[in-house]
Amino acid sequence: MSAPALQQPAGYGRVLAVPEFRAVFAAHVLSMLGVIVSEIALSVLVYDLTGSPLLSALTFALGFLPYLVGGTLLAGVGDRHPARRVLVVCDLVCAGCVAVMAVPGTGIGVLLALRCALAVVSPVFAGTRMATLSDILGGGDLFVLGRSLLRIVAQSALLVGYGLGGLLLAVLSPRHALLITVVTFLASAALLRLGTRHRPARGGRDRERTGTRHLLADPRVRRLLLLFWIPAMFAVVPEALAAPYADALGAGSPGLGLLMCALPVGTVAGELFAGARLGPAARERIALPLVCLTLVPYLGYALHPSLAVSLLLLLVSGAGSAYTLGLDQWFVRAVPEELRGRAMTVLSAGLMTIQGVGMTLAGVAAELVGVRAAVAGAGAAGVVCCCGLALSARRAARPASQQSRPKTETQLTDI
Repeated sequence: MSAPALQQPAGYGRVLAVPEFRAVFAAHVLSMLGVIVSEIALSVLVYDLTGSPLLSALTFALGFLPYLVGGTLLAGVGDRHPARRVLVVCDLVCAGCVAVMAVPGTGIGVLLALRCALAVVSPVFAGTRMATLSDILGGGDLFVLGRSLLRIVAQSALLVGYGLGGLLLAVLSPRHALLITVVTFLASAALLRLGTRHRPARGGRDRERTGTRHLLADPRVRRLLLLFWIPAMFAVVPEALAAPYADALGAGSPGLGLLMCALPVGTVAGELFAGARLGPAARERIALPLVCLTLVPYLGYALHPSLAVSLLLLLVSGAGSAYTLGLDQWFVRAVPEELRGRAMTVLSAGLMTIQGVGMTLAGVAAELVGVRAAVAGAGAAGVVCCCGLALSARRAARPASQQSRPKTETQLTDI
């Protein structure tokens, strides 16, 4: 996109005016609700069958761990095959796995194996869908806003999906609730098949062995991946420790629910504001400062805040995640078009894996130093790491700004 075009704000309505994006958006809503409801239903089903809290919790953990497998072994699928075909097949595989889960008599081992299969497919689907957005919307501001809308849906689905899952399980058995998610996956596949057009594969099989290596050899790409991953690893700590923290506050189940919702609500609010009210240049200009500041509110946990203050800290921290809009623009510019599917898959897989690592480390830290100290410590360590990454990105951009082009903030795209 040209420099003048990058200075023009574009609201979310402009993105939703693109018919293909509306199909992708609707499919994303359906698949997200399907994933969340299936997670709840499967967790309840496993607990009903075994009476084991450990195995029930394991069904959630298995949603994170296999992401690394799918993101490494299958990273090139989205570039090697036509994107629409990959997306439809992924939805059909998910529908098939959940359908088998819903069959009466399916054993625990099979249920957990199918849960792993869903998690292996997920990064391929997410990465291919993100690369498809760049085909549908281009690599400029519309892509950033489209990706932002999908993230907003993901955060909102956490709020709506858990409530919807609870309501469904109040009137349906877990297996019947799983059947509803089969329908959502099939509907998502139909929307993608009928609502998006066929596009040829981006890359050939000859890039399969060297594609990821070539991608990670680029220091700009490595730096951007870390800017996505490292803040996320620390950001999940309050969520991972919400239950013991609510217990320490004496807030009970209502307080736990509020603590779980505060970060997603802040994230949605921050993204909506940045996407609707700020132009592309402004979003890029604030990206690195927000990376440095988004974890600062966690330091407030060291002061033993009340529930109300804790919620405010989480809301403010969530709003700081609007930095991702600037990173999105830089990332799509830094990645060669023929490797976009692979790059988005690696990004998605790494993000989920690093969050799983962050949750695990949060639990270990809380055992050693307590919940409040663990969150405050995550804030301190996170701020140091994020500031280091931001300074590295700024230094890497500086030589480019000293060349013949005028010095502008948007040259941070060269990081």
